[in-house]
Amino acid sequence: MRYQIPDPYHPALLPLLISAEDALARLDERANRHVVEDGFRERGHFFDAAAALWVAGELVHVEDLVLHDAHMDARAPTHELTIAHSILRARRRIWLAEPAWALSLPGLATLRGEQGNVPNAGDGLAAARPEPPSTSDDSAQLQEEEGANPMAAEFAAIDAAIARSQQLLEAHDKDTLEIAERAARVTTQEPVGQLGLLFDDEWDEDARIDEWRHAVASADQLPATLGATLLFDAWERIEPLRRQHWLGSLLVSAYLRSRGKVTSHLLTFNTGQKAVRHERRRAQDPVTRWSAFLEVMTATADLGLKELDRLSLAKTQMEMRIRDRRSNSSLPALIELVLSRPIVSAALVAQHAGVTPRGALNLIRELGIREMTGRGRYRGWGVL
Repeated sequence: MRYQIPDPYHPALLPLLISAEDALARLDERANRHVVEDGFRERGHFFDAAAALWVAGELVHVEDLVLHDAHMDARAPTHELTIAHSILRARRRIWLAEPAWALSLPGLATLRGEQGNVPNAGDGLAAARPEPPSTSDDSAQLQEEEGANPMAAEFAAIDAAIARSQQLLEAHDKDTLEIAERAARVTTQEPVGQLGLLFDDEWDEDARIDEWRHAVASADQLPATLGATLLFDAWERIEPLRRQHWLGSLLVSAYLRSRGKVTSHLLTFNTGQKAVRHERRRAQDPVTRWSAFLEVMTATADLGLKELDRLSLAKTQMEMRIRDRRSNSSLPALIELVLSRPIVSAALVAQHAGVTPRGALNLIRELGIREMTGRGRYRGWGVL
């Protein structure tokens, strides 16, 4: 398919464009200088990952995502929770990389989960592995060493055992490499999940990715906000990746960062999408879709400003409670943890502060943070 770019300067879009530009500029300016910038950024990763599943029609509780990320699941993780955690890790990976990395070919390949050539990886492992000790026995030398060292026979037996173990490991690595090579050949012919009965065999993801990347060149000719709108709409219409459709909003956030529009954090577009009706976001009329996405950006920025105010107030209240504490108190570090997670459990606090679960409950009580869960499978506290 070929994506048709609508008129980006339609009269109906101009008021919404001005509103989105102003909202994003105010959010980025405040977040760049805010005392809770780090916590705001990290919390945004969690909320946006959970919202991405909500937009796709699945429900993932953000508290379950926090516990799953900390390897403290209160129950067996669901398939949806696993996907949400993949989104969380992808957001962190994009943020830690260079601003334009996610839109480059290597960045897209990494985010899609493409691996390099298996033989090359195996060659690297083989090159890094030390050579096994020689198994040849020189009887004359051995007798001489035995006369000089009474433990020489035992050392020789140990060397021989190490050599045999090394040979077994090499044989196992060779078998593993052959299996990986066969799996790579099969994946090249039939990608994982493409069973023919469930997917369209003619769906060429690489060609669709190339088509979307052509839209990036067109977006660069527009203001950053309009360019992001174009890229998001193109992703929704082209649908390059069937199993990672959620990647589109992350790439648009990375695009705004690469254009210098929002540099303080990776914008949480999915939280803003929850505020705009699905019928408008998926309308057939391109002007309606573009209008909806501009409203999404404005809603995202407004939610971000409210979150900054809420976190700033919570930080002030908690710092007032620990004003006269000793210098080696664990409470200041706990404040940063509470501000960077939507919810914390006693086990998470105990692990972070290096105290017992009972001590963690005492720290939580001293901070005065509010309990956000019932007394069911676990208890959690956080900033509302």
